[in-house]
Amino acid sequence: MIRGASCAVAAPIDMEGSPETERRGLFLTTENMKDQIRKQMAKPEYDVADFYKKTGIAQYIARHAWFEKTTLFVIALNAIWIAVDTDYNNSSVLLAAAPVFQFAEHGFCIYFSFEWTMRFVAFDHKRNCLKDAWFVFDSALVGTMVAETWVMTAFMAFSGGTGGGG
Repeated sequence: MIRGASCAVAAPIDMEGSPETERRGLFLTTENMKDQIRKQMAKPEYDVADFYKKTGIAQYIARHAWFEKTTLFVIALNAIWIAVDTDYNNSSVLLAAAPVFQFAEHGFCIYFSFEWTMRFVAFDHKRNCLKDAWFVFDSALVGTMVAETWVMTAFMAFSGGTGGGG
């Protein structure tokens, strides 16, 4: 035993600063624990649409169930297309690929850019888009897709290269 150590139990400490929280030693009482769980359950569920404008076509599209379902369908279709593209497209760059591969890449890029734009325009305050982790993630994906599909392709077309290499 350490000399000078006190065995007395300290006064109840409230971690959240709330005077109604009682503790017995280190732990909350059962009733207070139940109250805190109830408060957590009563918090409204996060919905990105809470950050959207109340009027306008962009917010209408972004909130609509068919838009969400269509986007999920296009994501699934894109995942399948990536497998097909990996197996059958032997070109290292889009300019040298068969027209079907170019058409598909541009189609997916157009849809995902449209989807991102509708969601961005729907935000009432644009800085709130940074509060939505899915939007930030989608921004990175769409930005990468646009850079690969349109920016690099345009650069190669203007520079006269097709990426055939050799």
